[in-house]
Amino acid sequence: MTIFNLGSINADIVYRVPHLPSPGETLSCGSMSRGLGGKGTNMSVAAARAAAHVVHIGAVGQDGVWARDRLLEYGVDTRGISVLDQDASGHAIIYVDDAGENTIILYAGTNRLISTQMLADSLAKAGPDDTLLMQNETNAQVEAARLAADKGMKVAYAAAPFQAEAVEAVLSFCDFLILNEVEAAQLQDATGLAPESLPVRDVIVTLGAKGSRWHQTETGECRDFPALPVEVVDTTGAGDTFTGYVLAGLDRGLPMAQAISQATRAAALQVTRLGAADVIPDLKDIQDDVS
Repeated sequence: MTIFNLGSINADIVYRVPHLPSPGETLSCGSMSRGLGGKGTNMSVAAARAAAHVVHIGAVGQDGVWARDRLLEYGVDTRGISVLDQDASGHAIIYVDDAGENTIILYAGTNRLISTQMLADSLAKAGPDDTLLMQNETNAQVEAARLAADKGMKVAYAAAPFQAEAVEAVLSFCDFLILNEVEAAQLQDATGLAPESLPVRDVIVTLGAKGSRWHQTETGECRDFPALPVEVVDTTGAGDTFTGYVLAGLDRGLPMAQAISQATRAAALQVTRLGAADVIPDLKDIQDDVS
């Protein structure tokens, strides 16, 4: 069984500055670092570290070959990643000041150049035992969802960055929908439907420090999963880690409740670490109690 993740691949370029620049101001930075980022990347790494076979579907420019290679090092199957000449890779320019405040400029780049042919090639051997995972940081989501549904695949959608129109466009194809409580409220405003009434079999609403809530819409079951008490260092990538672990657990045949419990533990460990994709925990890391 395979998780095919149509997802973004970004370089996070972080500059440490004494203060955020004002218009027209030139600043010298204290340090610069480059890391692997993007919600799609984080979810692929999380699912791979949770022992799933993950094929990432995406695109980088010639400047992003290192990111594709890093994903391969992390256990992600990169045969679905195209290297394109038309644009630069997706990236975020991040300024962080001495007080911890930040300003971010995000460039989508090749993340928005996914072709129908790339999807068809990547999903050529996919079937009913496989899952398509998507977020809202690439184009071609509807095309991918339709192709996956035609193949009998399960379709999961992590509704971030949130746009009601993007969610509504794929909703009829979805088996699993994961969104946070703010996004759930925004979707309800747009559709008039509460999470438990959406035409999706399983809806998971993440609640930040309060944990998560699972709605099984066919049976009407609703179950809360409290977050684990940990000392938070950095919340970057926690939601992506949770999503990747849920899908990996389901892919390995775990019941939904067990998959969510395992994902909760992984997300709890993630927030005790500084960083995103590079520090997502392995399955073995969450075997002991998180404390």
